Amino acid sequence: MGYLKQFPNKEGYFGDFGGAFLPPQLVPHFKEIGEAYERIAVDSSFIAELRYIREHFQGRPTPVQHAKNLSEKMGGAQIYLKREDLNHSGAHKLNHCMGEALLAKFMGKKKLIAETGAGQHGVALATAAAYFGMECEIHMGEVDIAKEHPNVIRMKLLGAEVVPVSFGGKTLKEAVDSAFMAYLEQADEAIYAIGSVVGPHPFPKMVRDFQSVVGFEARDQFQAMTGLDPDHVVACVGGGSNAMGLFSGFLDNEDVKLYGVEPHGKGSELGQHAATITYGHPGEIHGFKCLVLTDDKGEPAPVHSIASGLDYPGVGPEHSYLHTIGKVNYGSASDEETLKAFYALSKYEGIIPALESSHAVAYAMKMAPAHPGESILVNLSGRGDKDIDYVTENFGFGEDFSL
Repeated sequence: MGYLKQFPNKEGYFGDFGGAFLPPQLVPHFKEIGEAYERIAVDSSFIAELRYIREHFQGRPTPVQHAKNLSEKMGGAQIYLKREDLNHSGAHKLNHCMGEALLAKFMGKKKLIAETGAGQHGVALATAAAYFGMECEIHMGEVDIAKEHPNVIRMKLLGAEVVPVSFGGKTLKEAVDSAFMAYLEQADEAIYAIGSVVGPHPFPKMVRDFQSVVGFEARDQFQAMTGLDPDHVVACVGGGSNAMGLFSGFLDNEDVKLYGVEPHGKGSELGQHAATITYGHPGEIHGFKCLVLTDDKGEPAPVHSIASGLDYPGVGPEHSYLHTIGKVNYGSASDEETLKAFYALSKYEGIIPALESSHAVAYAMKMAPAHPGESILVNLSGRGDKDIDYVTENFGFGEDFSL
């Protein structure tokens, strides 16, 4: 039996991580979601509709591209990109949002509620809501609203209500808290469409399954291009949905090395980074068990990343498990390294990447010189339209970040 069929177990655990720790009033609603998903996952009409959406609305399959110019600049390994930035709405997020919205339609729900950090999940869910004729409510921290203004405009244009979150750190963790509180009051008519492989069961499994299309496409495309499997597969990790999507195509291949890249931010002190797997400890957050960054009181710690979509003090339970068994190698990229990758991909490949994805590009750039004759496949999980105002206003046009 392959890995994906073994994990999680029926209670939603990946080893010691996962599960569902919910307020009593939400238990029946999450049970309903889990049971509905298990039915539709093997329903031929649901699968056919999702495949139609992926091809005719999302524009899948997205291509794999050889980053020839960047590879020559770095020397060593050849770098390839899985172009999820070309997925409709600009990131991988639409893969699970269309699936979650289709599930909501199947369940008779009228509204989609979610949190967002960088805004890509919010844009994708607002896109899905418009496609299916549903209401949409997106909770977003005020810090991220200021950083990711273009995505806020996109959500509103798509018909979503954007709810500013003004308590705590005013970023992704607080947006999750706010969205959960709103969902508590609307669970009969709405579905909480979690934006990553986090949260209570069944969402880590469900989001991974919807995102696995990325890995299966990339595996077949890379083999068609080169006749081989990639030697190394790299993706950024905040909650971890794009990484689990790409990893899904390679988890049963012992010859392919997998790398998750966390945000190391400005330094190693608490509050300067969001490198949960690197510095975290087992704990509970937002209704599930995972590795968590905590303060001296045991509470989720303040975090930082230049990329709004990665500044979360927890991480997907499956990533926590894959780290403990040594199946995936987890490293990090700093804000400075990320900016250098952002500018490099823009100038040498004609692709402006999301700051989230730039973490993975940065890691591949560090790896390449040490692996001559090998290949590195990077998940370019999103495009950088949303980041260009923030980057250029604060760091210019890359004059201080040349290779």
